[in-house]
Amino acid sequence: MSRKYIDCREFPSETQCSVALSADSEKELLDAAAQHAVSVHKHTDSPELRAQLKTMFHDGTPPLEARRV
Repeated sequence: MSRKYIDCREFPSETQCSVALSADSEKELLDAAAQHAVSVHKHTDSPELRAQLKTMFHDGTPPLEARRV
């Protein structure tokens, strides 16, 4: 299984969040990303949020500079 990541720098926000999370399993990354979305970005943890987060996952590790989507 390849490493996966999600990177807040790809999505402009008022907080200009620069956090990137990576993990060896999709479940571990999803749990961490949901926790981050709730605690930092004030989202509500829900199946819809988790489904949306999964669409933002990439294979590999976060780049040093932000990718623009």
